[in-house]
Amino acid sequence: MPLLKDAMPLMKEPHPPPQVPLPWVLPSLFAAFNVVLLVIFSGLFFAFPCRWLAQNGEWAFPVITGLLFILTFFSLISLNFSDPGILHQGSNEQGPLMVHVVWVNHRAFRLQWCQKCCFHRPPRTYHCPWCNICVEDFDHHCKWVNNCIGHRNFRFFMLLVLSLCLYSGAMLVTCLIFLVRTTHLSFSMDKAIAILVAVPAAGFLVPLFLLLLIQAMSVSAAERSYEGKCRYLQGYNPFDHGCASNWYLTICAPLGPKYMAEAVWLQRVVGSDWVPIQTPRFPACTSVLSPPASTSGSLQTREGSPRER
Repeated sequence: MPLLKDAMPLMKEPHPPPQVPLPWVLPSLFAAFNVVLLVIFSGLFFAFPCRWLAQNGEWAFPVITGLLFILTFFSLISLNFSDPGILHQGSNEQGPLMVHVVWVNHRAFRLQWCQKCCFHRPPRTYHCPWCNICVEDFDHHCKWVNNCIGHRNFRFFMLLVLSLCLYSGAMLVTCLIFLVRTTHLSFSMDKAIAILVAVPAAGFLVPLFLLLLIQAMSVSAAERSYEGKCRYLQGYNPFDHGCASNWYLTICAPLGPKYMAEAVWLQRVVGSDWVPIQTPRFPACTSVLSPPASTSGSLQTREGSPRER
């Protein structure tokens, strides 16, 4: 006899494409190379064009770019070693045949079973094939830092993209001003280093600005990069609380305590609106489920308030 899940018209979240996990050495070396590259280019920038401007009384350029470098380096290191919201593995006591359903703004979600982590994933939680972990509110896997971007470190990701945009723009403007101020001088090492720094700064500025714009639009609409064009129930997004609330929940809202090793308790009731439904085997039902009368229609966080990215 078929299960209820074969007949329930619930929203199914997109499955991750089959990926073969890469060895951790190469991605880690690439992320470390990016950090070293930032330090090297910054060192050349401060040692040559910035030094010349400071010696000629233009102290505003090294001060502003120095502060932006500190912010960029801090956000990059923080994102590299941050917890994206890892949901630790469950136990064998649970099984994929058990059906769990939650309601989010009057929309039903059937929790997907993760075969590798052995638990039913909450809505918007996906298993990263590169890191081999389930991440809460998964957005994407960033190969530049070799880390997933999720609920707990998305604000660090936005800070990194913003600081990189500002820092690249400041480096480009400083190098151009240096080249203009030294047009009457012969070609020297300072000019060569200024050109060497300005070219990659200009090359990264446009993609970074576009990435920042795309991420800002995604936050405003409460969307995820991983979901792409997948919309919930013909374009309706039940996670959207409005532009202002989406930005607050993504950037300013408390993250709450980290999940502990006893991850089997992820299936516990976390609020009055988290309603898991366990059904035995019985004939298929073609009727549409309606939200329980006791639920207010929003998924609650550990603090008891609606949470969105």
